[in-house]
Amino acid sequence: MARGVRRTFRGAVAVDHVDVDVPAGRVTALVGPNGSGKTTLLLVLAGLLVPDAGTVRAAGVDVVANPVAARAHVGWMPDVHGTWDTLTTTEVLRTVAAAYRIPQARAAARVEELLATVHLADYADAPAHVLSRGQKQRLGLARAIVHSPGVLLLDEPASGLDPRSRVELRETLRALAAGGAAVLVSSHVLAELDELADRAVFVTRGTVAAVHEEVQGSSGGAGLDDGATDGAVAAPPRRYRVRALDATSLERALSDLGAAAAPADQRRPGTLEVDVADDVAAARLLTALVSAGVAVTSFAPSSGTLEAAYLGLDEQERR
Repeated sequence: MARGVRRTFRGAVAVDHVDVDVPAGRVTALVGPNGSGKTTLLLVLAGLLVPDAGTVRAAGVDVVANPVAARAHVGWMPDVHGTWDTLTTTEVLRTVAAAYRIPQARAAARVEELLATVHLADYADAPAHVLSRGQKQRLGLARAIVHSPGVLLLDEPASGLDPRSRVELRETLRALAAGGAAVLVSSHVLAELDELADRAVFVTRGTVAAVHEEVQGSSGGAGLDDGATDGAVAAPPRRYRVRALDATSLERALSDLGAAAAPADQRRPGTLEVDVADDVAAARLLTALVSAGVAVTSFAPSSGTLEAAYLGLDEQERR
C-alpha cells in the first residue's frame, strides 16, 4: 500500500501524491506513457528510493522506517539490471540467496527449483555473460523470487523475451499470484498485460489517473494493499471489428440495430468497427446479426481492454 507518495528530482516532480494498492493474490498492471513516473514509483515501492512524502507498506511493514525487514517481503526485477558475468547462473542465485540469509541446504534446493522454473537448468554451470538478453531476463526473475517474496515488483519483465518465454513468464506470474503473492507489473506491451493482469493502475504526469478493475474482489492477504481502491473505474466501451461475407448486408443490419459502424481498415474493405458497452453487449450484437441473416466471418475486439482504456485516457489528457 502506498499513500500520498511524492518524489522529486532537483525540483522536478516525478511522482506526485500517489495512492496505490496492490492486492495479494492478484496481478496489478502499472500502465502509463514514458515519463509518467512508473519506474520512480516502483523504486519507491521497492524501498530503493526514499519518498519526499507519503507512506509505503509491504506486507504490513513500513518500507521507509524498516527497509531491511520490508525487503525480506519484496522481490524486485528492474527493466535493466547488471549481473556478475563471471559467475555461473547457479552461483548468481546462491549469492542472492545468501544475501537473504537463506540456509545453504535450502538455498541449493531453491536454486535448482528456480533454474527449472525459468528454463535455465541447462545453463546451471554456464557463466552469466554467455546468456542472451532474454535468458538474463529470466535469470533476473529467478533472482527476484529466490526468497519467495509476498510482494513482487517488475519493471518491463518481458523485455527481450521471445514469444514462448513471454507465455512462460505469464504462467509463472499467474502461479505466483495464485499462491498469494501481490504482483505489480509495469509494461508497455499492453497485449501482454491484457492476458496477465486482474486490474490496472493508470498513471500520467506522476499521478494516478484511473484504476481499472477487470476482476472484482480479492483473495485478501497482506501485500501492498489494505483494502479496496477508492475511485476505481469500470471498463470503458470496447471496439469490435466485424467482417461478413456480404459487407452491404452487414452495414445495413448494424444500422437497423442502431450500432454506429465505421470502416476498420482501408486495406480491408468490408471490415467494420463498432463500439459496444461490454462483452455482454458484444454477444448480444453478434446474436442479433446472425439472427438477421448476416453471414459473419469475424467478430473480435479490435484492441485489448487495457489498450482501449489507455487510449481513452490519453485522449482525455490531450483535450
